[in-house]
Amino acid sequence: MKEVKIYSTPSCPYCRMAKDYLKEKGVEYQDIDVSSDQDALREMISLSGQMGVPVIIVEGQVINGFDKSKIDSFIGQ
Repeated sequence: MKEVKIYSTPSCPYCRMAKDYLKEKGVEYQDIDVSSDQDALREMISLSGQMGVPVIIVEGQVINGFDKSKIDSFIGQ
């Protein structure tokens, strides 16, 4: 199983869509709420170079935004 993290906020519709998509694919992930964790926000910006969510990390590879084709290629589906 690949390590997957999602940097998100509770109010972000694209974050919810990304999480729902991963659930549909049977992919477990760690959800990191950057609205309440400033250290996680800094980490997300450092990794992605942006402040927008979602940022999805699959085995160290960064996906900015909800991009189904990149998610599929990175999770191997």
